[in-house]
Amino acid sequence: MRKTVTLILALLLLQFPTIAQQQNNLKNLDINLENYTYPYPVQYLPLTIQKQKLRMAYMDVKPAKANGKTILLLHGKNFNGAYWQQTANALSKAGYRVIIPDQIGFGKSSKPEQLQYTFQLLAQNTKAVLDTLNIKKVSVLGHSMGGMLATRFALMYPQMAEKLILVNPIGLEDWKLKAPYQSVDQAYKGELQQNYEKIKKYQLENYYGGNWKPEYDEWTKLLAGWTINKDYPRIAWNAALTYDMVFTQPVLYEFDQLQMPALLIIGQRDRTALGKNLAPKEVAATMGHYPQLGKDTAEKIKNSTLVELEGVGHMPHIEAFDKFITPLLTFLKK
Repeated sequence: MRKTVTLILALLLLQFPTIAQQQNNLKNLDINLENYTYPYPVQYLPLTIQKQKLRMAYMDVKPAKANGKTILLLHGKNFNGAYWQQTANALSKAGYRVIIPDQIGFGKSSKPEQLQYTFQLLAQNTKAVLDTLNIKKVSVLGHSMGGMLATRFALMYPQMAEKLILVNPIGLEDWKLKAPYQSVDQAYKGELQQNYEKIKKYQLENYYGGNWKPEYDEWTKLLAGWTINKDYPRIAWNAALTYDMVFTQPVLYEFDQLQMPALLIIGQRDRTALGKNLAPKEVAATMGHYPQLGKDTAEKIKNSTLVELEGVGHMPHIEAFDKFITPLLTFLKK
């Protein structure tokens, strides 16, 4: 009997690799993901920013039967444009042209040695991509950090942004009022400690409510594969700089200035909040409460619709695609 149990356990371990095995089996991803294939062809826009020659990667997905509309998809901080594949497929089939940029510092775009990051700068860069493609009007969709950028873009270029869609955006509260400031150097030190185990643990707890599916591992390995690359210190430095941007540049005080129709898709299980781990427990318990933050934000944005997704966390387009795409397509057709 004992031998049978031992054999079963051994077989299970073979089927489900340990976290240590996963770390050892990681693909070493280079600094600009040149050895990682995106779902669509990637183009590059050269940019000169703060005395540096950089390039910004983007995908331009054209539909077989165009409806004349374009949608811009903006990624979150721990991601890149690749995770929009299923969304872009559905939008393209519905006739939309889909533009998916990697922001500077992310994905296949340049990782500068030094850069003063602002959402205004990222919005300018994004507009430069659209200008290159001669696109005058877009619906702007942003997830997580991309929601902050989408908001800033819509505020800066209201003549271009026809509609605004925020999918579990961060920045719906001002974390500076609750959590202690973490310097760029402190954030950098923390980023240097990242590995597969820590990244998966964070995503499991914060994105998926403890319920892991094999398909989520793609987005864990994209980050973890960087941690074993020789250029990881520069990647980590950019991650620290963008953390500082997100923490110190809130957009929520300007929600009432938005004029275009807006859709908020809010996974109700989400509790994401920067600095929560640094705040006192009683304060941390009040941070990232998306059921209330969604309602508060919908009240601030004049012409907005709130869609609350029960049992869904920070990643609606990955965790619950059908629940996400249905209200999105309905809103875009209005």
